[in-house]
Amino acid sequence: MTFYALFIAIIFCMVMSIRTLFLTTGDKKRFSMETLGWAINLYATILIGFALIYLLFELQNHAVILDNGKRVEGDFFQQLQTSFYFSAMTMFSVGYGDISPIGMGRMVATIQAFVGYALPVAFVIRTVSEMDQHERNKR
Repeated sequence: MTFYALFIAIIFCMVMSIRTLFLTTGDKKRFSMETLGWAINLYATILIGFALIYLLFELQNHAVILDNGKRVEGDFFQQLQTSFYFSAMTMFSVGYGDISPIGMGRMVATIQAFVGYALPVAFVIRTVSEMDQHERNKR
């Protein structure tokens, strides 16, 4: 039961974070420390959320990632570190190949990779849209 509650809570937090892409911020400069902080927060939330999903599956004895061809081993913090590393490599690149998804982990990793590649496009669209709105409001 705890697994499902945590899983749903993590998904909820990530969705709420992604929804900030569609909120308006008023009449502010587009290239500000606030925007940078927003982007860092969004990426961190998604990265940590997926790392926790991988970890939850592993803690429930559902293998979703292999570390050099073997099940993720070690104590909680070693498993957390491996899950975080795999999440970061999936989010920001195509990975190094030392850790690979298996089973249900393949679908989760595919979704995360899609989100990782879609976020920069969303940032550009949001910035251009808000700059356009700002220009319309000036007239």
